[in-house]
Amino acid sequence: MCGRPHLRRTRQASRGSRKAVIGSAGAFAAAALIAGAVTAPAANAEQRTTAGHSQDRAAKGAAIAAARADKKGVDWKDCPADWGFAAPIQCGWVTVPLDYAKPYGKQIKLAVNRAASTGTKSERQGSLVYNPGGPGGSGMRFPTRVTTKNPLWTKTSKAYDFVGFDPRGVGHSAPISCIDPQEFVKAPKADPVPDSEADKRAQRKLAKEYADGCYERSGEMLPQMTTPNTARDLDVIRAALGDKKLNYLGVSYGTYLGAVYGTLFPGHVRRIVVDSVVNPAKDNIWYEANLNQDIAFEGRWKDWQDWVAKNDATYHLGTTRAQVQQQWLTLRAAAKKSPLGGVVGPAELIGFFQSAPYYDSSWAPVAQTWSKYVAGDTQALVDAIAPDLSDTAGNAASENSNAVYTAVECADAKWPTSWQKWDKDNTRLNKDYPFMTWANAWMNLPCATWKTKQQTPIDVKTGKGLPSVLIVQSTRDAATPYEGAVELHKRFKGSRLITEKDAGSHGVTGLTNPCVNDRVDTYLLTGKTDSKDVTCAPHATPKP
Repeated sequence: MCGRPHLRRTRQASRGSRKAVIGSAGAFAAAALIAGAVTAPAANAEQRTTAGHSQDRAAKGAAIAAARADKKGVDWKDCPADWGFAAPIQCGWVTVPLDYAKPYGKQIKLAVNRAASTGTKSERQGSLVYNPGGPGGSGMRFPTRVTTKNPLWTKTSKAYDFVGFDPRGVGHSAPISCIDPQEFVKAPKADPVPDSEADKRAQRKLAKEYADGCYERSGEMLPQMTTPNTARDLDVIRAALGDKKLNYLGVSYGTYLGAVYGTLFPGHVRRIVVDSVVNPAKDNIWYEANLNQDIAFEGRWKDWQDWVAKNDATYHLGTTRAQVQQQWLTLRAAAKKSPLGGVVGPAELIGFFQSAPYYDSSWAPVAQTWSKYVAGDTQALVDAIAPDLSDTAGNAASENSNAVYTAVECADAKWPTSWQKWDKDNTRLNKDYPFMTWANAWMNLPCATWKTKQQTPIDVKTGKGLPSVLIVQSTRDAATPYEGAVELHKRFKGSRLITEKDAGSHGVTGLTNPCVNDRVDTYLLTGKTDSKDVTCAPHATPKP
């Protein structure tokens, strides 16, 4: 979703939203029908009690695991050569229970890394822990913001060790899998937009096979692949780092992780920045989140088309949005009739082109590659999109990312099991928002036949001791629509919202916009926020 988390992207983008592979981002089930009014209250009360006991046990287990981690700490060493992090970045492990209700049961190891703060001893304020989203994203590139001297983070890196981690199931942290990675990346895949009921049946079969594959390959992990468990992991990491309270930066799905952490551990929060916010309302996690995402993607797709049209002198793709859209439909139809280079069909095109509505940094590269195709250079487009079957490590990472995305979203909430509901909702949306709707639906459909327990989402809210949280959001974000930031702002009392108006690149804190950057620095360095919410002008529009 985010992301992807979710889900996904040009080889880069294909890993960022992970949508293109099966479908896209998240589901929630409607209330169950009750046969009799007399028995319903008792059943509901029993369910509430069971859920309460389970959460109590998990809370106790988390406290036990954090106490152990506090004693043990992290044995920091040079990173393994094949991890790709050179000194001075260091790596280590934090041990957590697979199931927090059984803190002395099976344990798994989470990979962590850090770049030590660059300031003096008196300037240091602890660790800043990062999650980039997904679910399924690794945060372990975060410390490179220090070693590459990223100008947006030089002030903050004086005060904090920058800490990244692979969440449970991801990368080096007990990775899960749902399908052979080489099969996963093979192309071309079927056009996500169905022409017939037979097309829908074929996609439904693939989604069920994917869900079954997750169970067969990773069944033991699946029930524990929840956001609340990852939030508990975050608290154990905090303890292992020797920090009494958590400083955290979460982007995309990482905002939901931060919101759940703030709800479960309000007294353990020092500072939290959430950027590009998932709507944390229980009825939005995750089915509705994905439907809302389809609408927002269409809006940002049009923003990009307007920019391409404005720069027709460079790209020659049309002088109006309608002309650019017609070029897209022409390209899509050509790839459907005969996949480009034998491997790039409509599904692969969506995986590549969706990076433009995701990130402004993709606007020019995607337009440039498309422009070359229209000018007769098909190979440039094929090279940018086609899977590289020789890149076994990259393909395994893509498959793993997709598996975690699916596992977390399927485990976090109860999804609709009625195909009629999925069909009706997506058919309706596809009429007005065709760019992502069906691709997103198929990506999430494994959750309709998921084989392990699906939880009820946490009720995100303010708890005792929660300090002011800083919320950053652009108004035109495709992956996490603006309403999500407004909703979290309401739920976290005393939070401050920075709105980047008329912008939509996903992940605002990574962009150059002093109105945003200076306030993020001030908050992380001093804990201070503005006395009221702030609206910032947009960052600079990409140059062609």
